[in-house]
Amino acid sequence: MKNNRPKNLNLFTISLSVNALVSILHRVSGVGLFILLPLLLVGMQVSFASEADFLRVLAVLDHWMIKVVLIGFSWAFFHHFYAGLRHLAQDVHWMHGLNQARTSSRVLMGLVLISVLYFAFLIW
Repeated sequence: MKNNRPKNLNLFTISLSVNALVSILHRVSGVGLFILLPLLLVGMQVSFASEADFLRVLAVLDHWMIKVVLIGFSWAFFHHFYAGLRHLAQDVHWMHGLNQARTSSRVLMGLVLISVLYFAFLIW
């Protein structure tokens, strides 16, 4: 039997629910954290070598482009952290209904925005 339903392969025209968006961004932020973690570890290793190296790392972190990368890293961290807590809560059947899940997704997005803005304020 042939399926004659239209197929929409343009991902930019698909309207995702807030729950789907949070779930997709949770995976994207996890991949981003995994990719950026070695850079963070190398920076920490270099900064622990000596006081001069520590000051050199601080000078690098003071550049505006590095601060933008750190804000992106903080978005990934906060989103992955809050979405992970939300997923854990849903695993124990808390906020499991559709309307409750939508509300918790919106709250999560607000918490991420507030956390990233506060982090940006602190480092700038």
